Amino acid sequence: MNAQMLQVAEAVAREKGVEESLVIEAMEQAIKTAARRTYGEKDVEAKINRLTGGMDLFHVRTVVEDVEDELNELSLEQAREMDPAAGIGTQFRESLPAIELGRIAAQTAKQVINQKIREAERERVVEEYEPRVGELITGIVKRVERGNVYVDLGRGEAVMYREDLLPRESYRQGDRVRAYLREVRNQPKGPLVFISRSDAGMVQRLFEQEVPEVQDGLVVIQAIARDPGSRTKMAVISNDNGIDPVGACVGMRGARVQAVVNELHGEKIDIIEWTPDTVSFVVNALAPAEIERVLVDEDSNTIEVAVAEDQLAIAIGRRGQNVRLASELTGWKIEIMTAGEERKKRVEEFDAARQVFEECLDVDEAFATLLCNEGFLSLENLAYCSLEELVAIEGLDGVTAHELQNRARNYLLQQELGRPEAAEIEDSLMQLDGMTDALATELAIRGIGTAEAMADAGVDDLVGIEHATREQLEAFILAAREACGWFD
Repeated sequence: MNAQMLQVAEAVAREKGVEESLVIEAMEQAIKTAARRTYGEKDVEAKINRLTGGMDLFHVRTVVEDVEDELNELSLEQAREMDPAAGIGTQFRESLPAIELGRIAAQTAKQVINQKIREAERERVVEEYEPRVGELITGIVKRVERGNVYVDLGRGEAVMYREDLLPRESYRQGDRVRAYLREVRNQPKGPLVFISRSDAGMVQRLFEQEVPEVQDGLVVIQAIARDPGSRTKMAVISNDNGIDPVGACVGMRGARVQAVVNELHGEKIDIIEWTPDTVSFVVNALAPAEIERVLVDEDSNTIEVAVAEDQLAIAIGRRGQNVRLASELTGWKIEIMTAGEERKKRVEEFDAARQVFEECLDVDEAFATLLCNEGFLSLENLAYCSLEELVAIEGLDGVTAHELQNRARNYLLQQELGRPEAAEIEDSLMQLDGMTDALATELAIRGIGTAEAMADAGVDDLVGIEHATREQLEAFILAAREACGWFD
């Protein structure tokens, strides 16, 4: 019987792919659990001899300072009577008679062993496949359920959900499949290994296999945008001036890229040279469309692209695919329009900006037109540009430029504070020592037009005032409070 236990442990370990020692530990735990029916609350320890298969049971008692469990604990005095060298934490083991495993005890032991082996299998799957996330992996289709494909990886099982398959792709039991190891998730019911053929990482790993320059790091894949089963756009860059990154990925007569296309069942692949110049990169990403004009708006991370009428459909692509993939590849929001639409939009923006300048800056149409022609199409552009840019405009001196900026900033500040009209400036405010017209205007925009209002204000309420420092504002507030009789 003893030798049979070791044979059983060896067979189970071989079948489940776990260490034999772990199976023996599971058996020991099972015997310990079954022994509770015989020895009750005693702290029992079971040991199986790894050489002979012999099984021993022990009652374990631990030395503690304060005995709370007399059955399983010993005081230091009791322990010293048994062993003078004993100390706190020392354990004494007393041999117990072997137990007979009845039907219920045997069933309990079996459940414990199965549970331990399942836990070991889970840990083994996680340890083996978690470091391989991001790699290509090959397996055999085990079964297909509701469109989800379950793949035997040899020492584990992976699942490829319906959305991870390429469109119109199907598998049957026994088919060999190569996929991208997307994730390993350890769940209460067991670890799940997720693989995918629709992930962008699949394309990158295939090119690493097919293109030695990519594998060696001479050519780097900077970004990938993919519409699985239909089209992929891939941006590449070379770390060696002597290597053409696009040509390296395409290969002689397209052999390398064709190998990837075949693996992906005919998915079209556009290989684009990456460049740090945003405009050039976007133009390349929208190929094969021919671009006439590009306007970059960094504030909104948007790029407006104008194309000829006959290029509009090509630039947008079927169901918007081309512009969508280009936008994903570059990281910019791309708006496509015809050259005529772009000109019309520019005219509308020009007229709107001119009207805003006339109304908000109190300037005539000719002067507003001049500002628009110089590229200022919003109050923000005008208010926060450098003074040198304004002075560079023909016929505009430093005083006028400074006044324009002040008007623009004051209007924006008024809008931000939600006050449609500034407070009226009264003499009591202007009579404060050191008060200037520019500072009084800024205060009035914030609703402070009198000495009384200034006295009620706090310095933190005046954050952003341009024409006075914090110390000066504190002095003005004290002066206003004194003028209003606060200290009488």
